[in-house]
Amino acid sequence: MRALRHLADKPFIGAVTKLIMRHLLDQKVDDISSHFSTYFSPKVANSDEMLNQAFQVRHQVYCDELSFLDKDPSGRESDKFDRHSLHCLIEHKQRAEIAGTVRMVYSTNESEKLPLEEYCPDAISKNQIHPSNFKREEICEISRLAVPAEFRRRNADKIPSAATGEINQQTYSETELRCFPFIAVGLYLSGASMALNTGRNHCFVMMEPRLARSLRFVGITFTQIGPAIEYHGKRAPYYISSEMLMKSLSGGFKKMLKHISKDIVAQNPQIN
Repeated sequence: MRALRHLADKPFIGAVTKLIMRHLLDQKVDDISSHFSTYFSPKVANSDEMLNQAFQVRHQVYCDELSFLDKDPSGRESDKFDRHSLHCLIEHKQRAEIAGTVRMVYSTNESEKLPLEEYCPDAISKNQIHPSNFKREEICEISRLAVPAEFRRRNADKIPSAATGEINQQTYSETELRCFPFIAVGLYLSGASMALNTGRNHCFVMMEPRLARSLRFVGITFTQIGPAIEYHGKRAPYYISSEMLMKSLSGGFKKMLKHISKDIVAQNPQIN
């Protein structure tokens, strides 16, 4: 692999070499699902105790660590959108500790706005895809993804934005399986599973453009539908449909999504 990386610097064969490296990387992806299942387990937050764990992790990341939101004396970060959201936790099996959380905000009527509809009503450019283009029960927004610091100790995860899911492309492109961001991608696929299994085929996200680029690197390809604006840093609105997701995911990640979906549906038959 080092030899291939060296060859990739040669102008005449760089493109071909990168394709070969990508093929080798895709081969490793097939091992990712079993590796993830060995160490981590997705958990639907279907009890007050589990919701509290999710809110505590969010406070730790968004309030204590990143200072994106004001601290709360309760040590919990929650808002009104949590009342119409599905929440998922990633649990480290051996340690029985929460390694991350994500939520899927849904809408069943016009009064249940998605966060980007309420806080960033003008963020989506004219003539772009908008939540109002679809039935309310078919849309959702993925938000509040958080990975606590104790699960970001590897050099690959030392970038601050890894707390909210950014993938260090430079490290990951070295194709070392130990560098793969299992927790972050597991959370994204957990969010995707909740959306797919509840018929929310149109998903929106407000995120940093570089996060969108890093997700594209592992096969989750969003379409940017508006310019970056100031919203807890520079963030832009993005859209992805279930069809777009399944088309862009590689076989290895589809396998991982299938396993995650099986676990999530087993815990909560209503998510089906």
